[in-house]
Amino acid sequence: MEPKLGEFGFAGDDHVVPFEVAPLDVRGRIVQLGPALDHILARHDYPEPVARLLAEAMVLTVLLGTALKFEGKFILQTRSDGPVDMLVVDFATPSAMRAYARFDADRLAEFVAAGTTAPQDLLGKGVLAMTVDQGEYMQRYQGIVELAGQSLDEVARTYFRQSEQIPTDVRLAVARHVVRSEYGPDERWRAGGLIIQFLPEAPERLRLPDLPGGDGDPGQDFSEIADGAWHEAVTLLSTVEASELLDPTVESERLLFRLFHEHGVRVFEGVPVLDQCSCSRERIRGILEGFTAEEIADSIEDGEIRVSCEFCSKKYEFDPAEFVTSN
Repeated sequence: MEPKLGEFGFAGDDHVVPFEVAPLDVRGRIVQLGPALDHILARHDYPEPVARLLAEAMVLTVLLGTALKFEGKFILQTRSDGPVDMLVVDFATPSAMRAYARFDADRLAEFVAAGTTAPQDLLGKGVLAMTVDQGEYMQRYQGIVELAGQSLDEVARTYFRQSEQIPTDVRLAVARHVVRSEYGPDERWRAGGLIIQFLPEAPERLRLPDLPGGDGDPGQDFSEIADGAWHEAVTLLSTVEASELLDPTVESERLLFRLFHEHGVRVFEGVPVLDQCSCSRERIRGILEGFTAEEIADSIEDGEIRVSCEFCSKKYEFDPAEFVTSN
């Protein structure tokens, strides 16, 4: 028997909650990121516009990555010509997330001074790639969508319209919240996100009103799908305020109940999201062992080889003599 709201513990921060609204043929996931997100952003000490953009990318990644039903990775990466020319978020099942951003500090300062700090301004033109890696012996799957004057939630909708042809809608929100600490008021990053997808058993329900051939048009606009259930789901999602996705007192399950209680919403056990990097001394040593003698020599600084992980900023030091015999 499914528990009713209030008869179970809420998933809380840093948990993706899958859900289903059966009468609307909708499935989705919702998340509120707190400490895991804040720790990653604080570790890098990014300028605020960069931190906000990377936070949105992290929310989108965990919403999509936690849908994987096998051991593997979901990787979201942008490459573009804006002042923030690269975002990388790596989610390894079942729960490990790591992320970093690359940016040009001088160009970013110019954009901030001009007041042009919207996601599409910071990213510029380029591409967003979503990669599913099922391991060493399985072929990777990668979908690529253009970044051209779009925010990340708009890019996600475009991706699902063009590549997956699954009616999808997404909401993302990021903010800094003031919390009390033993040292006084402190600011912490929070983010939230919600994704819904229309998955009816009858494929004819995905047809466009003017396209009797079905859903074969990869560029179809989901808003034109002639199905009342999907329109109602999208309308309900449009009522979600950013503050609701971010407020720790409005737990994910409460928000889902507020949205879909008239139809009945079934929630499943939350999937934890951990700030956890996969780097290790052994893994980096393995990479260095593949270097040529010349590459090893070029890597030496003050008698040591120093390597810093771009994701977690952990530093590793090696004695060059360890790699002389193998090269």
